[in-house]
Amino acid sequence: MRTIPTPDGLELAVHEHGGSGRPTLLCHATGFHGAVWEPLSAALGEGFERWAVDFRGHGATTIPPEHPLGWDEIATDVLTAVDQLRLPEGEVLGVGHSMGGACLLLAEQARPGTFAGLWLFEPITPPPGVLGPPDGSSNPLVEGALRRRSSFPSAAEALANFAAKPPFNVLRADALHAYVRHGFVPGEDGEVHLACRPADESRVYRGGGAHNAFTALGEVGCPVVVACGGETFGPAAFAPAVADALPHGRLERHEVLGHFGPLEAPQVLAPSIRAFAASL
Repeated sequence: MRTIPTPDGLELAVHEHGGSGRPTLLCHATGFHGAVWEPLSAALGEGFERWAVDFRGHGATTIPPEHPLGWDEIATDVLTAVDQLRLPEGEVLGVGHSMGGACLLLAEQARPGTFAGLWLFEPITPPPGVLGPPDGSSNPLVEGALRRRSSFPSAAEALANFAAKPPFNVLRADALHAYVRHGFVPGEDGEVHLACRPADESRVYRGGGAHNAFTALGEVGCPVVVACGGETFGPAAFAPAVADALPHGRLERHEVLGHFGPLEAPQVLAPSIRAFAASL
């Protein structure tokens, strides 16, 4: 892992997954970090030079309290990674999950031509009003994040806790281990604490309906796969609208998966990403 400077003074952590071929940037969901992509990254196999970002406030990319944490700032983290890693403009494959998918779209809208293509699993790009008021006041995830247990006596106890209850119990074992290994930091009190503070996670959820990615989807010129699971609510429900609004968008359903699909079944989704990359 290495760090790269952001325009607003942060040190953005980037995981180097290795490989050679198509430069590929992996962008995680709210509350997660770049290490959770390890199983899917490995499943991609040869032909990809793979990088995964810890967005601001997540994993090893620490922020001071109340530092800007809007989705436009996170999209700037995407572009910072592209620039600082010297990834060739127009050749990069963006792979995103949930918030990471939305921020890839925001990044391509901010700087058209950055990506050769985007493969997105249930990007949080809702049509206006779908998530309620832009201030996030009706989003239950905003308050739910604040109630998250943030400390455990040990990493082993954190792992046992998450493995036993939704929604983390659907993660494949290696993805869950990666989440705990990199998602907690030891404290002076002898316990381990969430790297993504509940207050920061809540702030990110609050911004999920405030960005304007959906209204500018017509400006995204590169091919985009909008993949989704089989649920009839949440991001899977508005995924068809996102695909339809993209000039070169295509919906791809994986009925047996839920919102955490890339972490549930990386071996199922990796062939889709490989096929998409081959078509670019």
